[in-house]
This record gives sequence, structure tokens and C-alpha cells, in this order.
Amino acid sequence: MIFIKYKNSLRWVMIAISFVIVSLILWNTYEFFQNFKAEERVKMQNWSFAQKELNKTSNLNTDIGELPIEILQSNKTTPMIIVNQDGGYDTKNIDEKVANDSIKIQKLIDKFKNEYNPIKVTYDNKVLQTIYYGNSPLLNKLKYYPLALLLIIFLFGAVIYFFYTSNKNAIQNKLWSGMAKETAHQIGTPLSSLIGWTEILKSENVNPNYITEIEKDIDRLQTITERFSKIGSVTALEPIDIVKETIDSYDYLKTRSSKLIEFNLLTPNEEIKVNLNKQLYSWTIENLVKNAIDAMKGRGKLTVEIAQLEDNVKINVTDTGKGILKKNFNKIFEPGYTTKKRGWGLGLSLTKRIIEDFHNGKIKVLRSEKNKGSTFQISLKRAN
Repeated sequence: MIFIKYKNSLRWVMIAISFVIVSLILWNTYEFFQNFKAEERVKMQNWSFAQKELNKTSNLNTDIGELPIEILQSNKTTPMIIVNQDGGYDTKNIDEKVANDSIKIQKLIDKFKNEYNPIKVTYDNKVLQTIYYGNSPLLNKLKYYPLALLLIIFLFGAVIYFFYTSNKNAIQNKLWSGMAKETAHQIGTPLSSLIGWTEILKSENVNPNYITEIEKDIDRLQTITERFSKIGSVTALEPIDIVKETIDSYDYLKTRSSKLIEFNLLTPNEEIKVNLNKQLYSWTIENLVKNAIDAMKGRGKLTVEIAQLEDNVKINVTDTGKGILKKNFNKIFEPGYTTKKRGWGLGLSLTKRIIEDFHNGKIKVLRSEKNKGSTFQISLKRAN
């Protein structure tokens, strides 16, 4: 219980602790790198002293001894360029191809200057040699270690975020499916009773017009039940003429909407087969049209248009309502987002789920302008 109560706080504490640990690792790595550089400097100074002894004994024709030679031979990792007094140079621990290219050598000298101050070898107050040196391979690897660590942390964070969002989406999907199945079940019980009462009314010489209207509402409830049952289960798709289905949904909504709405329907004259689920597709059109009517506050012009392309079909629903801010083009499809005082923010979220998850299509706000209207576009692949 305590964990559940303080779950959000604990999450932020863990993030803060992780940040502190990473910061300490990076700081210690930086300190280690600086100490390593300082030791590299000392090692090169010792090497320059040995080189100085070599020059000194060469001029005096005396024996150099074993220690300077041992020091000179011990450095097998630090890349260095020794520039002589006459302008010539020698190299150590540098690739032979680079050593034989004077242009590359000059570039290396410039690079080494930025990494370390060059060491001058003097004798009798004369500069005999200037030693330019850079980071050893191990030091270069250590230099990029913090970047590699940050990359690993970033990837680890991305994996955690992906796992968290995937788990969250899976829970939401289960909730959606569970609610849909339960809704279909709850509607089914009184619906069966209504069908029975309708049959009784037919035998009681009730006005047939009343029964016809009741049957229309029963058919509507059956359609709603089928829609919810489809949401909560694996949806079967079949090649259906999308033009006819769009017209049927359009006609149904037109007859039940305000007379102050000017309806327009633009469709091709021929059939266009698309893999559809009829109940869910009609629900999508219904949601978009009702949203458009709400955006126009019951007065304006609404256009439903079907455009046929080579591989796809585009269904545009255009209104002359209040419009949508560009920053909200994606947000309006999120569950719970609504601008209505009594809205639940589920209509467009459900529509997106039907089109993209069940029909492998796309839905988006094609364009919108404040106080001029919006166009929603559905894209579906044509059936082979």
C-alpha cells in the first residue's frame, strides 16, 4: 500500500539518485583523465631529460649510461615528434606513412600543441630540440569514455521509456477491450427484451408507424452493440465498396441532423473496394461528422469527399467550424482530450484506433484555420 501511495514520488527519487550516480561517475572519470594527463607530462619530461643526457654525452664523447637509454626505450605508447635545431625531425610511436608525409606531420604538430605544451631540450642555453607529443591511445580511449557512458545511459533510458509506454498502451488496450465487451453485453440484455416487446405490440394492433420507428431504434441499438463487440475482439475485414458504405453513413446522419447544416457529398461514380469492417467504418464517419457539427455549433457547411488514388483512397470530412490550433493536431487524438464541457474526449481517440489499429490506415488533420474550419483525412489502402 505504501509503495502504491508514493509510487510517483519514489519514481522521481530513483531518477534523482540515478542522476547523482551518473554525475559522480562522469566527475571521477574527468578527474582520472586529468591525473593521467599530468602523469603523461611527467613521463615526457623524464624522457626529455634522458634525451638531453644523450645530446650532452654525444658532444662530450662520454658514456651515456644505462638509465637514460632505458628511459628513452621504455616509452612505446606516447606519439611524439622531435624537431631538431636545423628543422629536421624524428618521430616515435607514429605510423610510418604519416611520419614520411611532411604535411601530415605539420598537422600533427598543430594538434599536439593543443593537447600539451611542447618540451624544449636545451644545452648550453641553446634549444637543440623541441618535443611535440600527444595523448597515448589509452588516454584517447579514456577521453571518449564519458560519451560512451552517456550513450549507454541514453539507450538504457530509451529502452525503459519504450517498455513503460508499451506496457501502458497494453493496459489501455485491455481496458478498451474490456469496457467494449462489457458495454456490448450490457446493451444486449435489454435489447433482447425490446425485440420481444415489439413482437407483442405487433399482435396488439398498435399503430404500425409507431412500431416502425421502434424497430429503427432497435436496429440502431443492434448496430451499436455490434460496434462495441468488434472493438473488444479481433476484427474481420472484407472487401467492401467504400463509396456505398460512406453514402449510407452520410444519408443516415443527414436525415438526423439540423436543417441548418448544408451537407455536400462528393464521390466517384464507380465502386472502390477496400478491406473494411462495415460497423466500425460507419462509426468512424459518424464520429467525424458529429465532431464537425459540434465545431460549427449546428450551423454551417459540411462536405464529405472521397478521392481515388492508384493504391489508396482518401476520405476528407470538411467543416466550416471554429478550427483547430496546429499545436493540437496530434493532441486531439489522445484519450481524454476534449474542448467540450460535457465531452469525454474518446470520439477521435476511438476513431484513430479504428482506422490505424484495425484497418492499418491513417487519419490526420489535413488542414485547419481558426474560425474558417478544418479537414480531417482518412487514408486506406485499396483491396487487391
